[in-house]
Amino acid sequence: MKRKQRTEILINGSPDIAAAMAGDIKSRYEVAVIEEPNQGLVMVKVKETAQKSQFYLGEALVTECKVQVEGALGVGMVKGNEPDRALDLAVIDAAYTAGLKETASWSAVLQAESDRIAAQRAALHANVLRTRVDFETMDTD
Repeated sequence: MKRKQRTEILINGSPDIAAAMAGDIKSRYEVAVIEEPNQGLVMVKVKETAQKSQFYLGEALVTECKVQVEGALGVGMVKGNEPDRALDLAVIDAAYTAGLKETASWSAVLQAESDRIAAQRAALHANVLRTRVDFETMDTD
């Protein structure tokens, strides 16, 4: 599983999963916090599809953190004010970068969470489609 996909699952999924994974690493290894979780602003870039141009929509509040585990750097960044989750993401990222043995068992957990997120999104999408109005079939009388 690639880093981007793994991070999306951990951000969109249950915070308990990231906390459990990070707790596993924290209990077995020394975690050096390089940059404490802190808030910042990032520019949000959007692609306008008609003219295929990009522009900056505005700024978004993020919480970011950097840690080091077994000599490997890990970075965690999450939208909003979530310092604990940013720290957990940084620890997990460092664990994967270091190639720690604990990461081998996480693939199944991440895949199951990915499937749960997909099912949740499909259900939401189905609910939204039920409210769709077809103007072609509406009576005009």
